[in-house]
Amino acid sequence: MGKETRIEWTHHTFNPWWGCVKVSAACDNCYAETWAKRLGEGLWGPNTPRRFFGEAHWKEPLKWDREAASEKTRRRVFCASMADVFENRPDLIDARHRLLDLIAETPNLDWLLLTKRIHLVRKQLPKGYEFPKNVWLGTTVEDQATAKKRIKYLLEFSSPSVRFLSCEPLLSALDLSEYLVRNEKGNRVDWVIAGGESGPRSRPMDPAWPSALQRQCAKAKVPFHFKQWGHWAPIEYVADILKKSTPIHVIRTDGSEVSVAAIGKGKAGRILAGKHWDQFPRTAP
Repeated sequence: MGKETRIEWTHHTFNPWWGCVKVSAACDNCYAETWAKRLGEGLWGPNTPRRFFGEAHWKEPLKWDREAASEKTRRRVFCASMADVFENRPDLIDARHRLLDLIAETPNLDWLLLTKRIHLVRKQLPKGYEFPKNVWLGTTVEDQATAKKRIKYLLEFSSPSVRFLSCEPLLSALDLSEYLVRNEKGNRVDWVIAGGESGPRSRPMDPAWPSALQRQCAKAKVPFHFKQWGHWAPIEYVADILKKSTPIHVIRTDGSEVSVAAIGKGKAGRILAGKHWDQFPRTAP
């Protein structure tokens, strides 16, 4: 958990613990909860325990940092894929403080702290703490309501090198234009990730939604990363592999219709408007 990762926008994943509580519609079909259940771990919910890890686990990022230093490169670490670093529980305080110390000890790693609890971040940090430059702070926004609720808290932070959004699962059209320009503090959203939901219970994504985000980012000169179509893909992208039994869903928006097919993440791919969007923000070494 682990040097190798299937997540397209990171080199490594690291979890200070496993377990969480669902907080919004993006959590409805949580892949982390499903994965934990497959392993026999009941870790989701306010009254369930969290799973903590031993010393070998905590030493892994130190190894990655040494490797990055030897290669004279930077590596991205997604934290946390099986938890939320800023969940408000007394039993998580020590592990969170240890994580902050670990981040300081690994200057060749860029730590991507993604949270749905962005409003709690300041309260969960030690008094007077400011994020070091190897932290990228992000929040999940699945629809316009969560964008309005969460992004304002993200833009309060000036010290992270990057402020980013994960618009995955993307559940509706999003207008991020006002957040892609600098505010009175000089802060803005520096990077946008978008993607559809994966898994058999996935909710279909209208192809117009990620396309609109890509155009908004291009206009504001903000890097854009299209992670995946997810379980559903536009029919015109996958027409040659459709079967009679393939489920089709018709999305109707503002009088228009678009059909998407349930073919699974692997076959759906991640091509949008004829190309892969693998843009990343530039940061100082």
